[in-house]
Amino acid sequence: MIWNIVSDSSCDLRTEDFSSDKVAFELVPLRIQVGSQEFVDNDLLEVPVMLAAMADEKTASSTACPSPAAFARAFEKGDKTICFTISANLSGTYNAAVLGREMVLEEHPEKEICIIDSKATAGAMVLLIRKAKELMEADTTGNFESICAQLRLYQAALRTCFTLENFDNLIKNGRMRPLVGTLLHSLGIHVIADATPQGTIHVADKARGEAKTYSAITALMRESKDCEGAEVVISHCENMTGALKLKERILADLPVKSVDIISCRGLTSFYAMEKGLIIGY
Repeated sequence: MIWNIVSDSSCDLRTEDFSSDKVAFELVPLRIQVGSQEFVDNDLLEVPVMLAAMADEKTASSTACPSPAAFARAFEKGDKTICFTISANLSGTYNAAVLGREMVLEEHPEKEICIIDSKATAGAMVLLIRKAKELMEADTTGNFESICAQLRLYQAALRTCFTLENFDNLIKNGRMRPLVGTLLHSLGIHVIADATPQGTIHVADKARGEAKTYSAITALMRESKDCEGAEVVISHCENMTGALKLKERILADLPVKSVDIISCRGLTSFYAMEKGLIIGY
């Protein structure tokens, strides 16, 4: 029996980050269109090159979700598969995965495939993948439904927040007026937002300067859930210095178990832009 975890590339993990003798791991890449250039969000993507292309491009860049066939190919590799996707309210990726599941079950009705909408992205998906791996490796009965139920409960308890200080992409996509973006940037103001339980984005606060921003983030984390023993994953977009400072602030302010730092892949870099930070906990 082959246990299989599948995720779209918004999880920020690289294939090399996953290791297990019992569980397979498949990443299904999204794509980012920048002018006439297409960047595939696989392990070969050079994020700085993509960001430079986005900065040079005058028109709005866009993203494209994986095809159902791409998910189907990943699902076919396992007997029992659990798939995590970026929030269905942000992308059509979840629907593509559902169609991919139907394609596989038509040919292989004996396979078991569970698709879970993370209602988030980045670190929250990393935590879900780690939990799924832990449950699969510990399993002795092959109780697929029990593991899926535990993961759905775990997903409901996870939270995501993020901070931006580069607004070029929002401006080009018509989601922020140029004057507002220029003013925020010139004043050193960071936007702080979180993901709602439904998987939509809610602007929670604004702060000026790094220290106030990181304090506002830990305050938001404290208000959103009991962080006692929580695991935290920070994804950074070309901003290791900021991620390390935020990690220090989180460990000082909150009773969390651990704080890990990873680099944004292409899709999350598209949204977070340079120096953006995404926190899953």
